[in-house]
Amino acid sequence: MITQASTRGRFAIAAAVAGAALLLAGCGSSDPLQAPEDTSASDTIVVGSQAYYSNEIIAEIYAQALEANGFEVEREFNIGQRDAYIPELESGNVDVFPEYTGNLLQFYDKETTARSTDDVYAALADALPEELKVLDQAEATDQDSYVVTQQFSDENSVTSLEDLAAVTTPLTLGGNSELETRPYGPTGLLETYGVTVAFTPIEDSGGPLTIQALTDGQVQMVNIFSASPAIGTEGLVVLDDPKSLFLASHVVPLVSSDLDDKAAEVINAVQAQLSAADLVAMNARSSIDQESTDTIATDWLTEKGLFD
Repeated sequence: MITQASTRGRFAIAAAVAGAALLLAGCGSSDPLQAPEDTSASDTIVVGSQAYYSNEIIAEIYAQALEANGFEVEREFNIGQRDAYIPELESGNVDVFPEYTGNLLQFYDKETTARSTDDVYAALADALPEELKVLDQAEATDQDSYVVTQQFSDENSVTSLEDLAAVTTPLTLGGNSELETRPYGPTGLLETYGVTVAFTPIEDSGGPLTIQALTDGQVQMVNIFSASPAIGTEGLVVLDDPKSLFLASHVVPLVSSDLDDKAAEVINAVQAQLSAADLVAMNARSSIDQESTDTIATDWLTEKGLFD
């Protein structure tokens, strides 16, 4: 397994504070010297992100936009992948999370037949538990894709997932460990395109370890997101997907069903401005220029006129 350590303690402090608040609430007093109960924690919007730099940029944009409109925000970034953060959303520990329509739909409905942008968005609204809802989807996409090196493409005449069936040498696919059981993973490749692949987990969400494994020949194909700057900088070939193994997947906020309406308006204003080109450019500033997430977010919000 190719791994990149990414762990973070998240909710112990919040739980302790909540417990203390409950204890104080149960000991009501009219003593004028007693400090008033602090209710700010209940008004705080918790914004989370995946352990993925592009997702964290979007989460920081949401957080700064909310703060600029008077909301108190707590950041719980770098949580991990869906198996880790979806329970936190469903339980109410996280209120706002940038998501992707197609992949999120398949998380809740592995058998979905929706494929187009509008069909996926409509199906997603129906698939979510009552504790959660989605806000407006953005024009920006950051969906899964399978890529190979230019050399592999040229040597094997491969430009499409269909072409892989004619490759006679063994193929190994690299990606985050959960890819192995996703509908578009090895099983989906076999069922949709008749392509058999081995699998190597690489735990950096299409980052430098994934790209290095591909260019070094440890794997022949990797799963990276369509807004990754590495596709251009490394001269990679994104394989066409004529049978729609991958669903349309637009950036969409996954939020608590009881999220404040004004907060939802603020986030939807961000969504209305977020384009695919914007996301690629911001990802390049992060992964290539090594600029900080908060700077990238502030610059984007300023450019779009979303700061007063």
